[in-house]
Amino acid sequence: MRNIKLIIEYDGKSFNGWQKQPNKLNIQGEIENAIKEITKDEEINLIASGRTDAGVHSFGQTANFKTENDTIPIEKFPVAINSKLKKSIVIKSAEEVDERFHSRYCVKSKTYRYIINNSENGSAIYRGLEYHIPQKLDVEEMKKAIKYFEGEHDFKGFKASGTSSKSSVRTIYKADLRQEGERIVIELTGSGFLYNMVRIIAGTLVDVGLGKTKANDISSIIEAKDRKLAGKTLPPHGLYLLKVEYENK
Repeated sequence: MRNIKLIIEYDGKSFNGWQKQPNKLNIQGEIENAIKEITKDEEINLIASGRTDAGVHSFGQTANFKTENDTIPIEKFPVAINSKLKKSIVIKSAEEVDERFHSRYCVKSKTYRYIINNSENGSAIYRGLEYHIPQKLDVEEMKKAIKYFEGEHDFKGFKASGTSSKSSVRTIYKADLRQEGERIVIELTGSGFLYNMVRIIAGTLVDVGLGKTKANDISSIIEAKDRKLAGKTLPPHGLYLLKVEYENK
């Protein structure tokens, strides 16, 4: 039995998220069907590092599956799978890994990116790939604010209702914000993220940029653990899973 690790890029706007669902277009199902076709109807269970919501994109989703197929060389898997996929999903690489490797349970850290277009009129071409805010944001204050999220915190106030996680304690290893022309790029690297956590943090940073919240109020908002004190949940189309890192391959 071979254990195959895939790095996957996708444009999420046409999909109802990663997870396989009946009668709904999803990324997991599309890739499983493609693999099944090239392995001659072998049943495939594709395990991702985590689910992404409807509309969320990825540059580096990681997933693995096990196969008894021993005829396809590892370097041929991406080409073979991509030939069966929609153009909005691309297998970037494939690697044969230890049988104990599990895309979700072996995660060391994940990095997410949120992109805000802060121009007056937005973009016609990239409108489904970034969130447009026409009001001028104070980027310097947002840069100060994002640093308060670094470290281990209870992020109870930064998760959507209905989250099944037993603990809301997470560690943010690195939190950065930069301006690239008319765009503001938020990047967070952490041990893991609660449901909608990145989008709520991004919404809170927007409140700072608009002057509704002060940068030095972030600590007290985190400590309060009250969802009502944090910003709104920004839309999914500005969010990207950038990369996933592992302790062992």
